[in-house]
Amino acid sequence: MLQFYFLSVLLNLVTGLILFCSTDMESKDVVPVEGAEQETAKKNDALGFMDNRNFRLVLGVLAVLVGFMKLLSVVQNDVPVIGDLLPSVAGIVGGFCILVEYYKTSSTVEFNPPSPVRFVMENHKAVGVFCIVVAVVHFVFPKVLFL
Repeated sequence: MLQFYFLSVLLNLVTGLILFCSTDMESKDVVPVEGAEQETAKKNDALGFMDNRNFRLVLGVLAVLVGFMKLLSVVQNDVPVIGDLLPSVAGIVGGFCILVEYYKTSSTVEFNPPSPVRFVMENHKAVGVFCIVVAVVHFVFPKVLFL
């Protein structure tokens, strides 16, 4: 379905940008700025919604859901399952990273993930780059096997 194709490209791109550009979701201290720095702060607020915890929760859930549905749905004349394998994996892993970050910041219980999950979380910038590259290549070459 073309709807899942579009959602996969969009969600992988946004998820990748968030994972690559952010350090983590913990709240940052807000320092008032004055003068010329205030204009820069106003420009950065335009994309400030990406730092919103609720936005990241919804994005993580949607990325995992669309990644899973991308495995099940087939675009016309494409190979089932492996036809969109990399976009599916990118969506599931990227969404999972965002959901784990959300859980870490909102939970009062200490979170000690298993070593594979810890490895992925420590390399969230690499996961972000993977999601961005897969989204761009999937958009440019929609009929290639595994993309």
